Amino acid sequence: MDISYIINELAEDRQQYFNAVSPPIMQSSNFAFDTVDDLRTAFEDEYGGYLYSRGLNPTVDILRKKLAALDNAEDCLVFNSGASAIFAAVLANVKSGDHIVSVEHPYTWAHKMFNVILPRFGITTTYIDGRDIENFERAILPNTRVIYLESPNSWSYALQDLAAVAELARAENIVTIIDNSYCTPIYQRPIDFGIDLVLQSATKYIGGHSDTVAGVLTGTKKMMERIFNSEYLTIGSGISPFNAWLLIRGLRTLPMRLQHITKSTREVVTYLKQHPKVEEVIFPFDTDFPQYELAKKQMQGACGLLTFVIKANTVAEIEQFCEKLKHILMAVSWGGHESLIIPKCAGFKPGHFDPEKKEHRMLRLYVGLEDPAYLVADLEQAFAIL
Repeated sequence: MDISYIINELAEDRQQYFNAVSPPIMQSSNFAFDTVDDLRTAFEDEYGGYLYSRGLNPTVDILRKKLAALDNAEDCLVFNSGASAIFAAVLANVKSGDHIVSVEHPYTWAHKMFNVILPRFGITTTYIDGRDIENFERAILPNTRVIYLESPNSWSYALQDLAAVAELARAENIVTIIDNSYCTPIYQRPIDFGIDLVLQSATKYIGGHSDTVAGVLTGTKKMMERIFNSEYLTIGSGISPFNAWLLIRGLRTLPMRLQHITKSTREVVTYLKQHPKVEEVIFPFDTDFPQYELAKKQMQGACGLLTFVIKANTVAEIEQFCEKLKHILMAVSWGGHESLIIPKCAGFKPGHFDPEKKEHRMLRLYVGLEDPAYLVADLEQAFAIL
């Protein structure tokens, strides 16, 4: 299905909405019925129609159909955050006593779920270096039910061989889940490699304007319906109609934004790689990246997120560098119009800083929609303090 058709036309049904070019926001919590029998049917199968917007909503459905098509998936659920999508996907596929294999250093709230929430119910997690398929083979136990992937990771950009992991998981009857926030469906479609469930933070590139928080989960219709009738409805983690409309708006410009961001990122990477105060640049589409060939095989492109290691002897130097930036904002997340930076050292107390540890001198940079020369000039004036 053509991406332009998905983004601009699929599921719009404009003739139902006075031929409006932009779909309406069905800002209704409730839906009425003409007969008791119709109401009874809705009670019996809430996934089959509109009853209450905690479940299905017409505006949200337009978004669901577009996002499912972009992922080459049968169906989709949209959540009020990426963390909600992660929680529902995992919780739907484990029970007390089960085991999970996860790549090391996953997203913060996935990590907290694995380490804090799930152990309360006797569910354990083994973390592995996912760059080697043999590590997955060694970690699988008789009670392993889920393999959790994040490819690329959002700091190291470590990749997993998706086709190899999917083949291994199918042979062991294990559900595979991947966080695809880095690539979006424009640059990577894990379902095409055999992955079962694909999630992403729609807060980032899908929204694109830093004005809404949301999560996406795609997979088979059977799996989506099962999650909808249990975790989705019970936890109440669905997205509001207004936020769904904002994401539809974001989709309109997604390919164009990614194209611009990708071009700008190449220029920023080139600048950073030659800078004498930068020790290393980590970016999956850089030819020096250790898994560059796998990145080219699995991904159609890489977006605006990269990590660079600064040459600094003290944490104060890194702090001064970040605080000296005039236009690149210091903040978490990525995918919006604005460029962002976050130093790794912000995650621990200054006294723990060790300049010998490369990780302590890492900064994660997101290249937004600004002109690359504008960003390079901002970085250059900040480097001057080192």
